Amino acid sequence: MRIAVTGGSGKLGRTVVEQLRADGHEVFNLDVAGDRDTSIRVDFTDFGQTLDALLGVNDRHAGLDALVHLAAIPAPGILSDVATFDNNMLSTFHVLHAAKRAGIRNIVTASSETVLGLPFDTPPPYIPVDEEYPARPETVYSLTKHLEEQLAIELTRWDDQLKIVALRFSNVMYPADYAEFPSFDADARLRKWNLWGYIDSRDGAQAVQKALDWDGKGFERFIIAAADTVMTRSNAELVAEVFPDTPVRGELGENTTLLSITKARRVLGYDPQHSWRDNSQG
Repeated sequence: MRIAVTGGSGKLGRTVVEQLRADGHEVFNLDVAGDRDTSIRVDFTDFGQTLDALLGVNDRHAGLDALVHLAAIPAPGILSDVATFDNNMLSTFHVLHAAKRAGIRNIVTASSETVLGLPFDTPPPYIPVDEEYPARPETVYSLTKHLEEQLAIELTRWDDQLKIVALRFSNVMYPADYAEFPSFDADARLRKWNLWGYIDSRDGAQAVQKALDWDGKGFERFIIAAADTVMTRSNAELVAEVFPDTPVRGELGENTTLLSITKARRVLGYDPQHSWRDNSQG
């Protein structure tokens, strides 16, 4: 496929671009940053630029088969709340609306684990968490991700041939980041904010490929996390210490992710291959 990746210069984006190319796709990195050798510079807050870039760019491409939308202010606290909202909401509307105008019907977009209620100062309704309970945005950044999902729901309702898959990525990690993980065990509350979750960027890229390949229509959302937690301490011990009054649904497992990836496994065939426990750079 000919695939545009917005935000392909970001932490997850770089791995997604690399892996999609390795899988044989023609991939175009559309980003506000980067040089001509690695990206096409586009300001997604400008609809004219966004639409033009998706329709074609001179010697780069003359049309696209699919779109992966990762461009965003990637977390709360980087910019002011208003700047975060303005950038993320406007950019996502422009990208999705332009894609529809350009005839692109296969879209994967980055949502976030934050819509599950992070940083869980108010405990989740149950553990492990999944996609079944209503969104609980606790920051303006998270609110934009929730509203972006709602936008996708309406756009796919308007067009029954459109597919938009929102991937609720956990905290993205590179192998080099894993050296810090053993230090988390000393205090269970250090990483309680996302139920001790993470996602290896390579498995994040796998989820993007699986979502692009999924033969579905309409809107779907999936939690995308590693198969395990960042801790060596058992889930039972962690939950008892930090969330003692939160109901447990199903098996906790010893170190199994508490950000349930059951739906992604079942529907997309997502199968995370990388763990910090492997201590592998490969």
